[in-house]
Amino acid sequence: MLWNTKVNLTAIRDPLEILYRHFCESMYAAGALALETGRLADVGSGGGFPGLPLKIIRPGLHVFLVESNLKKATFLAEVIRELRLTDARVLVRRYEELGEEVAPLDFACSRALGEFPSFLKWANSEQIAAKQVILWVGARDLPEIETIPTWEWREPIQVPHSLRRFLLVGVRKGPGAPASTQK
Repeated sequence: MLWNTKVNLTAIRDPLEILYRHFCESMYAAGALALETGRLADVGSGGGFPGLPLKIIRPGLHVFLVESNLKKATFLAEVIRELRLTDARVLVRRYEELGEEVAPLDFACSRALGEFPSFLKWANSEQIAAKQVILWVGARDLPEIETIPTWEWREPIQVPHSLRRFLLVGVRKGPGAPASTQK
């Protein structure tokens, strides 16, 4: 809570709501999808969601926390250090500037980025070549995202006990597209 007052990591202040809305929603993906190992970029990581909870519950993931805000990135680096997480790295840059530092990616994910067309174009680019994208989205965002043709969209998965929030998984179309990994 001390970091949150200094850096404004989340607008939510109630510790139980932080636990449920941030940690539980993030960790839910580890059980709903086949996220055991691989390279995952959490774009717009902010307070570390979903990247840090996924790394904790799935230590086999190699996680890149992409955060352009220096204060938030400093917080993320401190959490990684304190928890002694291996294969977790903070990249203090805008995602559009990243390439070989993270590529190739098995998963590119975001919980609150909101720039869906540009994020999905970046994730699908030859330089990044993400096999899958995982988005935590509201119900009203689904129609817009599902019309983006460069991804094969799976059936949205409703996040339990949420107010119309979904996990949306897209698999890269074209040559070299991965086999299905949804449970």
